[in-house]
Parts: sequence; C-alpha cells; structure tokens
Amino acid sequence: MKYIYFILGMICFILATIGVILPILPTTPFLLVAAFCFSRSSYRINNWFLSTKLYQEHLDSFIKQRAMTLKTKIYILSFASIMLAFPLFLSQNVYIRIFIILLYIFKYYYFTFKIKTIQSKKIL
Repeated sequence: MKYIYFILGMICFILATIGVILPILPTTPFLLVAAFCFSRSSYRINNWFLSTKLYQEHLDSFIKQRAMTLKTKIYILSFASIMLAFPLFLSQNVYIRIFIILLYIFKYYYFTFKIKTIQSKKIL
C-alpha cells in the first residue's frame, strides 16, 4: 500500500508543479493530496516533500495557520466552481442540483469566513 501512496503522491506533486506554470491547473488541491499520500507512504519521503519550495510557498501557511493567500483562494474556488458547474447544468435530477447548489454555498462560506486571507510573500 505504501508504494501506491507514493505513486499517487508523485502524480499529484507533478500535477501541482505543472499547475504553477499553467494557471488553468490548480496547485493547492494537488499538493493537499500529495501531502496526504506522502505522509502515508514513508517518513523520509514526507520530510522531503515538506522541505520542498513548492510545499512551503503554497501549502505551509494553510497547514500552520489555517490561512491562504487571496490568489490561492481564487484559484481553488474558481477551479472547483467550474468542475461543479458541469454536473449542475448537465444533470436532470433535482436532488443532485440542490445538493450541488448547497455545496457551492458551503464552499464559498467556508473559504470566506473560516480560512483567513494572508498577504503573499513577495521576494524581490
């Protein structure tokens, strides 16, 4: 099982790295999954991941302070909103539509009121 977690973690880490370059692909959700997978795969790999610049720039503040930069919040919310829009408009089931609308409300409430917004670290 450790090998499966390692492989999934590497896939998510690579996708997060690509997400830094391509603004269409979100970075933070992939880093969260990678952190979960690496923590389950091995202590040494998890320590390596926690020391990477990618983790420290995009996820460290959320883990330590329950805070994100405004840019990160917007990326996560916009990507999740676009993904939820597909089943919302394509589904004919009223209960699924109601559930997705409630999910939208909860998502925006949580990101607005439960996760603090911090300033991004500018390095000149």
